[in-house]
Amino acid sequence: MNGSGTAPAVPRPAYRRMGVEQRRSQLLAAALGLFAHRAPEDVTLDDVATAAGVSRPLVYRYFPGGKQQLYEAALRSAADALEGCFDEPEAGPLTQRLSHALDRYLAFVDEHDAGFSALLQGGSVVETSRTSAIVDEVRRAAADRILQHLGVPEPGRRLRMTVRMWITAVEAASLIWLDEEKNPELDELRDWLVDHFVALLTSTAASDPQTAQVLRRALALETREGRLGVLARGALPVLGEAGHLL
Repeated sequence: MNGSGTAPAVPRPAYRRMGVEQRRSQLLAAALGLFAHRAPEDVTLDDVATAAGVSRPLVYRYFPGGKQQLYEAALRSAADALEGCFDEPEAGPLTQRLSHALDRYLAFVDEHDAGFSALLQGGSVVETSRTSAIVDEVRRAAADRILQHLGVPEPGRRLRMTVRMWITAVEAASLIWLDEEKNPELDELRDWLVDHFVALLTSTAASDPQTAQVLRRALALETREGRLGVLARGALPVLGEAGHLL
């Protein structure tokens, strides 16, 4: 209380004049930060305004469609970030390129932890056909980038399904990792997912000539010190015990 018997006013963040795109980006960043840690239905426009240090009417000025429009825009922003995770120079061992992409992808999951499911996996009351399409676009874009890294402009059904299965596995593993309180460590999870991709390619190559050719090209670029060398030294002794199957 002050001398007049009233509570002192809480200082409000100073309003800063910004350009249209800069202000929109600021509001999206504030919304994405909130959606990252709370379910979209639990976030209000007042929450976004407070986080951005602006008024509620200003949020409406940029997103007249209300929270649904803001959520879709934030989801689009997150989708763009995730699609960018798979942008990697097409040079060097395949497992190394996948590791770099996964480092970026898993860093995003780690940063947005509790809200990863709400942001990218659906299950929210604000989910629509448009938000589902945005999420599916991320999956397809990731698969297309990996096929580019495999050097296959016209992948057959088996190879295409193998890559898409792995993308689904990466998403599922990310959610399970969050549910397991972020265990194991990120680098261990990354290596495990790279190993899974190699295992999927290998199993498909056994019955698909195109995948077999892709795998041979990929193996030729790998080194003993790389991820595939580690995997081979760990797996071959186990497989060696199955000689009776040959």
